[in-house]
Amino acid sequence: MRAGLNSLQTRLIGHKAVMDRPRELALLLLFLGHVITALEVPLDLPQPPTITHQSPKDYIIDPRENIVIHCEAKGKPHPSFSWTRNGTHFDMDKDPKVLMKPHSGTLVMDISGGERAEAYEGVYQCSAHNELGTAVSNSIVLRQSRSPLWSKERVSPIIAQKGQSLILHCRPPAGLPPPIIFWMDNNFQRLPQSRRVSQALNGDLYFSNVQPEDSRSNYICYARFPHTQTIQQKQPISVRVLDSESVYSNSRTAEIPTPAISWVKHNSEIPSGRASFLSFDKTLRITDVSEADAGEYRCIANNRHGSVHHTIRVTVNAAPYWISAPRNLVLAPKEMGIIMCRAAGHPKPSIRWLMNGLPIENPSRSVEGDTLIFSEVQTGSSAVYQCNASNQYGYLLSNAFVSVLAEPPRVLTPPNIVYQVIMNKPMLLECVTFGSPVPTITWFKDSRSSMLEGNAYVFHENGTLEIHMSQPSNSGKYTCVARNNLGISENHVYLEVKEPTRILRPPEYREVQRNRDVVFECKAKHDPSLVPTMTWLKDDGELPDDERFRVDSDSLTITDVTESDAGMYTCIMNTTLDQDSASAQLTVVEQPGAPTDLELTDPGARSIQLTWTPGEEHNSPIKKFLIQYEDALHQSGVWHNLTEVPGTKTTAHLKLSPYVHYSFRVLALNDVGFSRPSMPSHQYRTSPAAPDENPTEVKGHGTEHNNLVITWKPLMPLQANGPGLQYKVMWRQQGIEKDWTSVSVANVSKFVVSGTPTFVPYEVMVQALNDYGLGPKPGAVIRYSGEDFPSAAPGDVRVLVLNSTLAEARWSPVSPESVRGRLQGYKVHYQRERSLHRHNSHHSKQSTEIFSPNKTSGKLPDLLPYSVYSLRVTAFNGRGEGPSSIPQRFETPEGVPGVPSFFKVSALDLDSLTLEWGPPHERNGRLTGYTFKYQIDSKNDLGLLEELDLLSNQSSFTLHNLPHSTRYKFYISARTQRGVGPTLTEEAVTVLDREKYKSVTPPVTPAFGNVSSSMSEDGALISWEYWGLEKHLYVEYIIDNSDEDWHKEKVNGSQFHVLKGLKKGLAYKVRVVARGHDDQAVHHSEELLVKVPAMVSPQVDIATQGWFIGLMSAIALLILILLIICFIKRNKGGKYPVKEKEDAHGDPEIQPMKEDDITFGEYSDEDRKPLKGSRTPSSGTVKRDGSDDSLVDYGDSGDTQFNEDGSFIGQYSGRSDRDATHDSSEPPSPVNAMNSFV
Repeated sequence: MRAGLNSLQTRLIGHKAVMDRPRELALLLLFLGHVITALEVPLDLPQPPTITHQSPKDYIIDPRENIVIHCEAKGKPHPSFSWTRNGTHFDMDKDPKVLMKPHSGTLVMDISGGERAEAYEGVYQCSAHNELGTAVSNSIVLRQSRSPLWSKERVSPIIAQKGQSLILHCRPPAGLPPPIIFWMDNNFQRLPQSRRVSQALNGDLYFSNVQPEDSRSNYICYARFPHTQTIQQKQPISVRVLDSESVYSNSRTAEIPTPAISWVKHNSEIPSGRASFLSFDKTLRITDVSEADAGEYRCIANNRHGSVHHTIRVTVNAAPYWISAPRNLVLAPKEMGIIMCRAAGHPKPSIRWLMNGLPIENPSRSVEGDTLIFSEVQTGSSAVYQCNASNQYGYLLSNAFVSVLAEPPRVLTPPNIVYQVIMNKPMLLECVTFGSPVPTITWFKDSRSSMLEGNAYVFHENGTLEIHMSQPSNSGKYTCVARNNLGISENHVYLEVKEPTRILRPPEYREVQRNRDVVFECKAKHDPSLVPTMTWLKDDGELPDDERFRVDSDSLTITDVTESDAGMYTCIMNTTLDQDSASAQLTVVEQPGAPTDLELTDPGARSIQLTWTPGEEHNSPIKKFLIQYEDALHQSGVWHNLTEVPGTKTTAHLKLSPYVHYSFRVLALNDVGFSRPSMPSHQYRTSPAAPDENPTEVKGHGTEHNNLVITWKPLMPLQANGPGLQYKVMWRQQGIEKDWTSVSVANVSKFVVSGTPTFVPYEVMVQALNDYGLGPKPGAVIRYSGEDFPSAAPGDVRVLVLNSTLAEARWSPVSPESVRGRLQGYKVHYQRERSLHRHNSHHSKQSTEIFSPNKTSGKLPDLLPYSVYSLRVTAFNGRGEGPSSIPQRFETPEGVPGVPSFFKVSALDLDSLTLEWGPPHERNGRLTGYTFKYQIDSKNDLGLLEELDLLSNQSSFTLHNLPHSTRYKFYISARTQRGVGPTLTEEAVTVLDREKYKSVTPPVTPAFGNVSSSMSEDGALISWEYWGLEKHLYVEYIIDNSDEDWHKEKVNGSQFHVLKGLKKGLAYKVRVVARGHDDQAVHHSEELLVKVPAMVSPQVDIATQGWFIGLMSAIALLILILLIICFIKRNKGGKYPVKEKEDAHGDPEIQPMKEDDITFGEYSDEDRKPLKGSRTPSSGTVKRDGSDDSLVDYGDSGDTQFNEDGSFIGQYSGRSDRDATHDSSEPPSPVNAMNSFV
């Protein structure tokens, strides 16, 4: 335990740390940097030397490489260089191995010839000289890096008890710089470290408590020296841990827990932003140390047995650091000036001044601590001054020259620079100048009429003009003017203020399923003169190098999204001046992973416990689990839903049914969908039992007047509870029968009871049973047997006419005995037989009104006036309608007439108009006349309405003495004794000039003229002239001598129309018809006969085609050549009957066939002889040898011949059995053979 505490080390890291071990006091040295901007003198002017580059103060070199000590300087004239070593002049000429680079002060020491680097160790300082002064470098301490070997020592094996603390010492050799320590085994594998085993700052390996697994023989400490890149190895240390008991806390040592480490600071907080905990919290590291970090730090180690702490006091000391380093000073003759050298540190550093590397001795300069004061400087008094600030922890050395010059102003900033800035951003316009005395700077905009001033501008001492917030009005030309007593200089620059870059539509959060596509939009605006660049990042890094990522001008598309694509996506719109960015998160979701590890516990007769392990959520929380089961006994392979549980649970208590072989599986559901099912659980079988429930939805009805059909919803297999499921159907007539009649049925859901009385109530029950008993006692339901048609019609039927369109039917109800079922109502059937007007005598279809059973009257709506209706009434039940009542007739009175069939202006003149109309189609009574009204229709108002009563037989009327060129509006309506019907309107204008009207208006009758037709590729073109007033024109056509209806096509305001789709070769009758508003024909042309020509197909006589003649000639020539060859071979072979050749040659299967044998002479007309190569049995009959398609069989078919295509010909035909006695052995002649082919 104590060794574990001793392993706690403290590391407080600044720029340098010193540990005073006896006093346990850490001294921290703080170095702070300060950026100093030096005065730049143009290189074409004389100036003292300035050191521009030098080697570090503590310069450690690699002894295997040449030594290079840097010293670079500038000045005019160019400076020369010299060196001191260990405070005395270093004569490079005495050592041929030491060279100085040309035009440089850098030393190169060549030790490649075997020289030792330590011979050149020492403190070096460089001086740069010209006629104006001397600048010196820092004192450079040159040392060679060292990587000494480990001192030889004897390492004894270490034996420790389990649970003891242990320290393995490293003690590396002192190197320059100090080595890096690490522990490995002899296989160069790093030893694992933890809270229990860790490495201290000095390299020792600490064990808080050792365990048996710590036993090994190869604990090796390695030291790596960074400059020489060499590694030294300590002798391996062997550790053996004994597993035995200890008396610590009266318990086993294995129970000693490793302490946990924490840190606190006394009376203050540990700086969270600069503090970090390393080496498993055993090292506290603080960066950027300041004086405020001084104090007491306490590390606390604790476990369940107690705690212990250790206090470390920290003081912070600092080597010198610049507050204000001296700066170069340029003065004009007779001017005054100062050089300040301000440094801080702890303890406070002392300041020492030098001039050209020597103590100051000049009355024109006075030293007041950290300040040099110059007064009345003279030409030629230029020099370089050195300030040295030092304390016990280090020093600072800085050069600053004083140059005495008289120079007119010059502007060093290049002319005509164009500055660009984003609106509302600050801008700095440079005007770097040089002059002695120091020139004053003034700024002008666009012209030099007025000098810039005001709060909008800041004028810096170095001549820079600052604009706080740039606006478009700030764009333009700027001029800076530099003046001193020796002259003036100016420079022009230009400023352009640009619109800012802004993302208008940033990418939005996306949640997408795996394998889907996702699009991030990023629409931005920018200044039109700037070139934008859109860049996309993923998690602040570059997009993956994957073709699935497609970057467009304003979007990022990712196709086939995977889980690795999830993250933060940032779009950055860059220009050369600014940028804007926006980010959005992509979450990839998918269905959950399938649950695993299904386990069944706590089995019961009708219950069991199911537990499982959820799968991956895939960024979408699981909302619920669905548990399914499979019944391998009744429905193997079919899964049913059993129950659901919330997504936070992983167990479910399942209620089971008897006689089921259960297997369970679980599915998880999130917002994306269901997971794949888990693997099924082990099968669990429940024992059989009697049914727990009976069938539901028990119903009864009759399909005939003497039966009762009992139906029910059968039980599911899961509800059977055992084998042998049946249904016990029970019934009895209510109030009549005491005993139940029952029957047991299986695998049905219906039973028919026959021979029942008509429509009587029955008590019905259905009970489930199986091989293990009956189900619970069912409840009885009341159902009725079948109905019969009603036997009587309603009586006392009468009709009360209410008005011309409504009547009321009344009747007496039927008796209950005649209903023979449940009365559902009454139906009133009525039909219009005819109209009382002679012009309308057509019948209409029958209408039916249905009324409830408690009604004895009902209204009959929508009757037609002035008509005769017939009516009958029936009663109906569930079976149907009973007999009808005696038909009753009634008449409806007159009503108002309908609208006139048409209304038009048939003639018009200067002072008169003639109007025509037709009677209404629905007169609804005897017409008593027409009401005619008209009035002037001006643009602004309607004139006085005039009304006329006209006779019923009148169909036209002429108005005279009308003013010319006047628009009128006309109204007409028919009337009966019941009143006036709806009105029809028309408008017309009287003629302005009768002569002109007559010249352009053809006679009213006929209305059509010049009707003609012509055929084109599109169809039949029909043209005409029409002088009527109707706007609805149609072209109608019909096939000539056909009794079908006319087809019509509407004309769209022209005087021609193309009829398309007419059948070729037919004649059509065509006419043009003008129709009115009621679609009645007002005018029509004479019928025109149009003949459509038949399609003439181009017929080609194949016999006259050259290719056909050539083909036939080639075929004829080929046939002739074949016939000649056959004829020659026939004569060459002679007469060789098959029988003779068999006798001469024996068995044809043994002897080979000769070429001369293959002739037509081998064949004979003999009926029973096979072809050469076949076998003939001794009986003389020919047997089929493996194939039914032999030539012998074809010979039996009669007069079969080979055709030209190679089928059989008569040469090879044989005779039938009945002609066998007339066989001839003569071979066929060549002439016959030739005739057969032909």
